[in-house]
Amino acid sequence: MTARSSADAFARLFEAVHEGVFIGTLARSDSREASSTLAANPHLKRIFGYASDTPEHDVAPFVAERFCEPVARASFLERLTRHGTVTDHLLRMRRIDGSPVWVEVTARAEVSDPPNPIRIEALVRDVSERKRLDDQSRDLYQQLLQAEKMAALGQTISGVAHELNNPLATILSWAERLAERPLDDTSRRGVDVILAESDRAARIVRNLLTFARKRQSTRAMVDVNQTIHETLALRAYEHRLNNIQVVEALAAVLPDVFADGHQIQQVLLNLIINAEQAMLSAANRGSLLVRSSHDAAGETIVIEVIDDGPGVPEDIRSRIFDPFFTTKAVGKGTGLGLTVAYAIMQEHGGRIRVESNPGSGASFVVELPVSGMAHAVRKPRPMAPPMEAVHGASVLIVEDEEALASAVAEALTDAGLKTEWAGDGEDALARIRNTTYDAVICDLKMPRLDGVSFYRAIAAAAPTLARRVIFVTGDVADTDAERFLEESGCRWLTKPFRLAELLRAVRDALA
Repeated sequence: MTARSSADAFARLFEAVHEGVFIGTLARSDSREASSTLAANPHLKRIFGYASDTPEHDVAPFVAERFCEPVARASFLERLTRHGTVTDHLLRMRRIDGSPVWVEVTARAEVSDPPNPIRIEALVRDVSERKRLDDQSRDLYQQLLQAEKMAALGQTISGVAHELNNPLATILSWAERLAERPLDDTSRRGVDVILAESDRAARIVRNLLTFARKRQSTRAMVDVNQTIHETLALRAYEHRLNNIQVVEALAAVLPDVFADGHQIQQVLLNLIINAEQAMLSAANRGSLLVRSSHDAAGETIVIEVIDDGPGVPEDIRSRIFDPFFTTKAVGKGTGLGLTVAYAIMQEHGGRIRVESNPGSGASFVVELPVSGMAHAVRKPRPMAPPMEAVHGASVLIVEDEEALASAVAEALTDAGLKTEWAGDGEDALARIRNTTYDAVICDLKMPRLDGVSFYRAIAAAAPTLARRVIFVTGDVADTDAERFLEESGCRWLTKPFRLAELLRAVRDALA
């Protein structure tokens, strides 16, 4: 092969190769004039967004303005100077239109004494798509890790909730017992505070259970205003801490919607946290308005979450519900919060949309269809007999917390019922074999024999009594517990409960 034919073959390869090829010099400083380009192939021009007819000497991929981070250029030159080569060196660069591009550079350098420029021969590969897929895979991996952590957290919180709700139920029961007696003003105020703070602590535990455990999608008639109020209560501490003023503008009367209340709460929580982050990033404070209304013409309940943050730019509004789309810094968000909210609304036959003018805040609008069930005439419950009608009935209390069992027993005794106490399921079964009871109040979680196993045993031996079992539990966020309670058809109360609720449940069971 002649020298000329070799040169022609090299030229054809230079033009056709699907990697960027650069031969030239790089200034050690940020000065553009001290750098020069001796050769740049067409693929290099495409990578950096140059027109195909751009003269080679005008193609400057390694000048300072092409680097997204100034320190990256300094590091790149330092490695070339020290080692004379780099292999698959990852850089985030800018095309000439300013858009980012990830490249890998493999280069060889001839380094002379400063301030002379560095002569390099480099292959440049566009790896933007690979980098995007790598980042997406990393996000998915982090989400899987987070899901595992949340599952472990859920198991822990379930046990903690049970342990907290037992003493809370005892405190609440005794406080109610005291409230029924004549008290001086100071004692009366103290008892009222104990009752209020016990209720508050119980709400905190319920909220932890709601968001730490996976639940089956269970739909029922949902009071939207109550759901909004409870969701805002979850964030009340953060709102006070971060100087976020919250206004609730809830319609006085709304029809209920047939929905999964926990999923609707998740939608609202995602929208509220999004609004908080937007406001805090812009001004370290903010004002949040949550509004509800009934669109009778469209047969929908409308919920609006409105913030006074920077708003949503028009160019990203159409992508805001896309999976993994986020405007937050790396590590600050997965880009799934609004996607999940959108999916939940689709599943409920509703809609979610964003309205915004940049600089004037954002408004996320949720529309939930009003089910025909909301307007259906509900059959009144048959009148339960007064407590006097069930005086003398015998009730077995199955509860491993002796203090709580004692408070419940005294309240039932005061109401005219006869009570006995069993510390666990095995003790209760032994008593049932020897004594006839009219009703049973049973904890769901107990040592030795739990409430589920106890119920199955008496359902086989005494089916009439099994229909008059009332369960009390400190944790119904467990899907197995939910499924059992639904399948059994038994009445049940969550701890801590009010004594009046328990008495109504006993009266209904005996009726």
